[in-house]
Amino acid sequence: MSSHMIDLDHNATTRPLPEVVETVARVMVDAYANPGSRHAAGRTARRVLEESRETVAAILNADPQGVVFTSGGTEATNLALLGFADRRRGVIVLPPAEHPATEETVRYLETWDFQRHTLPIDGDGRFSSGALDGIPWEKVIWGTALLAHNETGVVHDLRPLAEMCQVHGVPFHVDAVQAVGKMPVDFHALGAATMSAGAHKFHGPRGIGMLLVRDGVRLPAAMFGGRQEGGHRPGTESVALAAGMATALRLWHEHQVERTAHVLFLRDRLESALDERCPPVVIHGSPGPRLPNTLNIAFPGVDGDALLVALDLAGVCVSLGSACASGSSEPSPILIAMGVPRDVALSSLRLSVGIDNTREEIDAAIDRIASIVTRLRGS
Repeated sequence: MSSHMIDLDHNATTRPLPEVVETVARVMVDAYANPGSRHAAGRTARRVLEESRETVAAILNADPQGVVFTSGGTEATNLALLGFADRRRGVIVLPPAEHPATEETVRYLETWDFQRHTLPIDGDGRFSSGALDGIPWEKVIWGTALLAHNETGVVHDLRPLAEMCQVHGVPFHVDAVQAVGKMPVDFHALGAATMSAGAHKFHGPRGIGMLLVRDGVRLPAAMFGGRQEGGHRPGTESVALAAGMATALRLWHEHQVERTAHVLFLRDRLESALDERCPPVVIHGSPGPRLPNTLNIAFPGVDGDALLVALDLAGVCVSLGSACASGSSEPSPILIAMGVPRDVALSSLRLSVGIDNTREEIDAAIDRIASIVTRLRGS
């Protein structure tokens, strides 16, 4: 066992920044009251909550009144997709192998006679030419897609799909959970009706996320109780966690240039060195736009499960894909949808670097990964 653990699994979660931890602790003491209470302490909490709402809205180019605080990205996505379904039957349009928050919601709706229309993708994980052809728009009730895929890091150009949804009066939801805090995201420019994000993906606290709702969009309630969050999400708001998320997003916004340069340098160093030292390798989703921190790489001839276990014992944290779909020994659905052969898909790892990583850590990780891949290949 190595004495120093190297975290290359930042797409699963990130360590809350010290400023975020301090914000959460301070607000829990200074603004502990229920923000719905009509007394001085309640007004103090309400003020902090609304300031947090205004901060995230300004950075993501959204209307503050359209920011709905949730427990995370999964809940935000569920609220949008179940709200748009609203007891209407019809066709749902989306790419293959979306995040489990979407896939499991669609699978549930299919048991209620909703139909899925899967948009074809190419070998790089992007929409195929003609992907929007043949959609039965007269039957479509909503569309959805990841902005940046959580496993491959592939960034989609969602404008054509968003525009077609607008033309046909169909609400369009964007899952931006893996994108927000890693790349610039402009909610208004996306043309989406709703968008989900989660704080723990960008060094904020776990247990808080948001659903952005465009002005004028009717989103029927999927949960019931009080009238908090515009009636979209009943329950007493977590003021401290909302403030922590706002702090984390503000810090990303202020330092995005240097953060992006740092993780891109580390990711590219990792990619080029493994390509050189562990041939053959397959880089999924390249070339083309990817998240600057994400590398999905296959080591043909090596079992991914065995590689993950060996790297864990060597002190390197990686994943086989989405942490929300872990526990499966099946190949990654997104890689299969991209046409990757099953054996190559089963030899693939997701490596995601973060602002905490150093060049020295990446070099040490390269040594450990190359050594283990060579040993497992028996050469």
